[in-house]
This record gives sequence, structure tokens and C-alpha cells, in this order.
Amino acid sequence: MRVLFLTLGAAAVMSAAVDFETQVQPILTKRCLGCHREGHSLGNVRLDSKAALMQKALVVAGKPEQSVLYQVLELPPGKPKAMPPGRQLAKADRDVIRQWIAEGAIWPEGRVLTMSSSPAPAKAAAPAKDEHELVKQLHARIVANTKEKTEADMKPYKVTIPNSDATFEMVPIPGGEFVMGTPESEAGRKPDEGPQRKVKISPFWMGKYEVTWDEYRLFMFSQLAKEDINKDPLVDAISRPTRPYVEMSFGMGINGYPAISMTQHAANKFAEWVSAKTGHFYRLPTEAEWEYACRAGTTTAYSFGDDPSQLGDYAWYADNSEGKYQKVGTKKPNPWGLHDMHGNVMEWTLDQYDPSGYRGLPDVDPWRVSTEPYPQSVRGGSWMDPASRLRCGARVGSDPSWKQQDPQLPKSIWYHTDAQGLGLRLVRPLRVPSAEEMYKYWNSGVEHEP
Repeated sequence: MRVLFLTLGAAAVMSAAVDFETQVQPILTKRCLGCHREGHSLGNVRLDSKAALMQKALVVAGKPEQSVLYQVLELPPGKPKAMPPGRQLAKADRDVIRQWIAEGAIWPEGRVLTMSSSPAPAKAAAPAKDEHELVKQLHARIVANTKEKTEADMKPYKVTIPNSDATFEMVPIPGGEFVMGTPESEAGRKPDEGPQRKVKISPFWMGKYEVTWDEYRLFMFSQLAKEDINKDPLVDAISRPTRPYVEMSFGMGINGYPAISMTQHAANKFAEWVSAKTGHFYRLPTEAEWEYACRAGTTTAYSFGDDPSQLGDYAWYADNSEGKYQKVGTKKPNPWGLHDMHGNVMEWTLDQYDPSGYRGLPDVDPWRVSTEPYPQSVRGGSWMDPASRLRCGARVGSDPSWKQQDPQLPKSIWYHTDAQGLGLRLVRPLRVPSAEEMYKYWNSGVEHEP
């Protein structure tokens, strides 16, 4: 796994001697050791000890221009051997490394760096606005921008995210009743898929496709959305992801490919951000809404029937994905026009996952409100899953191990880098909810830094 050396935000280098512990060590531990340490030496290169650093002319004391470490940091992104891959380390940090080498590359005797060598990062600053007050203002914006509609007025529509070329399409899902869960006779059924029960679902729109990097990267990187030019105080006040420490597509593709590896918290905040940008209310689907939309009026294991041999026409999964996700919308849709409900990436829902199934849920618009960050319910199966995991009724609960390789302390509340088959899809209910309801949707199961 190749790790990005992200901007540390170091102060400009002064004429005073560089301090290893407060200036150099944080750069190495936070930006380099993810790939270059004992037991994880990408390219057979380690940067965790003085002995390792002096090998292969990685550092030539007193001569930064002859030191491989400094040379690769100075290469423009995209050049062979450039580090970090895809994004250059900030000039201030490169200057720190240069001055440290020029001063003799002083390394404390016996010091061996580990992923926890640096102090834990400071807590993020409080949002510019109180979250409840922010949601009240977003609610007012959405109500003012939304015309009253009946279910008969619902039509498919396409949205362009303001100040970008990114678009997404929404498909109307009629309200109705369906039997949630799977019969005990269904092949591959697990105990958490029942008991079956009839529930009623209100009408909503659902994303025709899974959310792609084209949309999600605008949320991750505000400059891509031109938000430094087109200032919007409500958009600015929404919590945004920290910069990732790895390239989050893992080389599988960006344009037209599904966004992956976000936490449920990140998915909720993306929905809030899209709502602020477009003036319409978006959120994650509940488990019931997701299964209702996936079945699309059918009662079979898959939306096209019970025969998994037909799955290749509708889904990317372990048997045909060639070990990576694929562009959205390249397989047949289900009867309601939704693509990739089976496979490609599994999709977040709003619900707390309960291994005992659906007991205790209401009969109308059921939602098991989250009270803990784990486990949350995920649906649909992914490009790495067998056919049985792609059934309409199959469920998965999220797990902290999905960020096991995260080198940060504390671990990120934004990324599940070990869940590369995890994505999301948005819904928009016909009825605009109250501000209080909006707050609950966008802050469901929020993770907190320990």
C-alpha cells in the first residue's frame, strides 16, 4: 500500500538548528513509515532507524542534494520515483528535511521510530457553527428551494453539483409495501435476514448509480469544488474529511468509478454537503428503503430471479470483477432502473446492524436508529464477494477492523482503508423532514475520536 506524504503544516524553516524530535520525526512517522518501516519496507526501503536511513545513500550527512530521500521529495508529482506518489510534500516540510540533512542529519542515539512515535494529533477545531444551528439554516434553505410535489409528480432528474462538471441522476421509487427479509428456504440465507415482515415505505428518489469519485472528491478536496472562490458559509461549516494518508482509489480508477472506503460518518457528512450545495435534502437510505429499492417489486433472491448464473449480466462480483471495482452503470439495471444494486461496491445504510434481524422495528418506514459507531448495516455485496453475498436480503455489519491498517493515532473517523469494497448511494425522500429529523439523519452513528 503506497502512502501519501501529506502536508504537515510545519512553520517556515528558521536559521536555528532543526530539532529532530519536533520537526523531523513527525514528518517521517506520519508521512513515511506507513510504507517504509520494519515489516513493511516498500521497495526494500526503511526510514525508521539511523542505520536504515544511511543505507543506499538515502541520506548523506551534510549533502542534501546527494541524498536520495531529499531528491525524491523534490521530484514533481508523476515523475518516476517521486515521493509522495500523486502529491508533493509541502515546501516547508521539504525545507525541514533539507536543512536537517545539511546540518549533519543528527539522529538521537538508539532511536527507532514506530507508527506511534509522534504525539497524537490535536483534536479538530470545533465547527464554525453549532451543528444544530447549522442544520436549522440548511433546513430553511432546502424548504425555500423545494416545491411541493405529490408522488404522481415524481420524475427522474439529473443534478450538476454547483461550480463543477460532476453530475448525478436520481430515480423515483414509488411508495408501497413489501416483505422485508428472506424466507428460510432461500439458498445462502443467514439468521440475521429475518424474521420476514411486511413493512410500508414512503416514496423517495434514489441514486441511479453508486456515488462516484467525480462527486465525492469535491467533498474531500474543497479546492476542486472551487469553494475558495465561491464562498458559502453554510457549506464551509460542514465537517469535511481530513486528507487521506493513502491514494483512496488504490489504483483502481477515479473518473466514473465508485467512491470507496469512507466511514458511515463520512457518508452522512457527504449527504449533508450535497444537500447544502444543491438546496435539496439528501441522506443515506434506511435498510428497509435499500432492500425495497433493490427488490423493485420482486420477491426472489435477486431482482432478476433466483438463478445466480445470470448474475454476470447485472453485477460485478468475485467471479467477473478481475480483482477491482468497475465503472458504475455498465451492467443491466434492476426493474426500477437502478444499476449496481448487486455488487460493484456494497452500500452504507442508516441503520444500526442488529444480528438478531428485524424484531422490534416499526411497520412504517422502519429505521433502527444508531446509538453506537459499530456495527452499522451495509448492503448489496461488492466486487470481491461471492454470489450469495449479493442477494437482496443479505446483510453485513461494519467492524473496526475495516481500518486496521490505519497508521494514525487515533484512527481516522473518515476512512475505512481496509474496506475497499465499501461505497454509498443517496436517497431523497419526497417529504422534506423537519430540521430535527435532518440532524438525526446526518449525525446517525457518528464516530468520535477516542
